[in-house]
Amino acid sequence: MGHEAWQMIGRTPSYIVAVRPLRKGAITDFEVTQRMIRLLLQRVGVSRLNRPRVVICVPSAITAVERRAVTEAARRAGAADARLIEQPVAAAIGADLPINEPIGNMVVDIGGGTTESALISLGGVVALEAVRVGSFDIDNAIQGYIRREYGIAIGERTAEEIKIVLGSAYPTDGEVSAEVRGRELMSGLPKTVVLTPDEVRVAIEEPVTAMVDSVVSCLAQAPPELAQDLIVQGVHLVGGGGMLGGMDLRLTVESDVPVRRVNSPLESVVLGAGKVIEHYESVQAIFMDDAGGGRRRR
Repeated sequence: MGHEAWQMIGRTPSYIVAVRPLRKGAITDFEVTQRMIRLLLQRVGVSRLNRPRVVICVPSAITAVERRAVTEAARRAGAADARLIEQPVAAAIGADLPINEPIGNMVVDIGGGTTESALISLGGVVALEAVRVGSFDIDNAIQGYIRREYGIAIGERTAEEIKIVLGSAYPTDGEVSAEVRGRELMSGLPKTVVLTPDEVRVAIEEPVTAMVDSVVSCLAQAPPELAQDLIVQGVHLVGGGGMLGGMDLRLTVESDVPVRRVNSPLESVVLGAGKVIEHYESVQAIFMDDAGGGRRRR
């Protein structure tokens, strides 16, 4: 599971299969998801005797059926109670934003399968825009570009490395080219090509544009009073996809609102979930209703 499984992708014999039980924020394999949650609970010392309360961060865009599937998987894995919280809300809590005050706090969470923009005030979501486009789509776009332009097949891990080393949403200082190794489709032999940051920007333009458009769309929904706050407070960028080079600059240019990456973009959602667990009884109002009625009301 996790990093150990990621290192195996593309390097395993045919009888070992790497599975992503969650895709685009929804469960694609219920049994494997249940086993993954059970394994996580075992790693933190949970047994049959001490069934814990669990908080799970989910995309705002998931349906009532998907919400029920997530909570059911957690309960079958050994949780006494499983409650859901929207990822942008958890990210705002993890980034120490004053979400319970009457000011506008906007969070853009770019995850593996989804991009969510949420305007939060007084502990609730005022405006929300979510698209099922994320970091994995950027990886796929890089794979497709190299296949089309150079006739070379590369794996998921190589595509992610290219994204981290060369990928950017906006031109930045100190850009360098890099060698990319893959298998030539015509001959089947290994081949090396040199890839530039400009090429990678072209390759990933479609998913990046979809992300940027969703952020701009969310900003357009902001009430005038809260829109004023955003000019002062800025927009907070979280999630692994938010670490893409120049993403904050691209969003700033496209929206005319300052966009800042938070200190721990990769961990902010899970840090927020941890704070929610610590104050479980006092934050009941922000949990989603897994039965399909949206957010629980005070």
